[in-house]
Amino acid sequence: MRWQKKLVRATNQTRGTTLGDRIRVADNGLTQVVGLLGERGLSAGDGLLILPSQGVHTWGMLFPIDVVVLDNDWNIIAIRRAMGPFRMTRVFFKAAAVLELPSGTVDASSSAVGDAITFARVSLDVSGAPSSKV
Repeated sequence: MRWQKKLVRATNQTRGTTLGDRIRVADNGLTQVVGLLGERGLSAGDGLLILPSQGVHTWGMLFPIDVVVLDNDWNIIAIRRAMGPFRMTRVFFKAAAVLELPSGTVDASSSAVGDAITFARVSLDVSGAPSSKV
């Protein structure tokens, strides 16, 4: 079930690569608690931006994810690749947000600690598909 209705496109500005073009935003209590629970997986381009967040867990999840921890300037301060179900990250006191992505996205985008990430709002067209309006 998709509780998050806000969508953004995440781009690694340092590398010139896209992390996802259908990143849902979890920015309130309900959307943060639900997170990716109930999902059967993430397709390429999908993801979840949790803010604020200083760490995440995968309790109750059925699939591995890549975890990207971001500071207040949207710079990557930590990465956890292919974090399996029933795991948790440590707490990152300097973190402002966490980006959860399909496993393999970090390597496919050549993302690394120190890279700058940018976000652009994505609108849905009448059919519910993402459009390029920002």
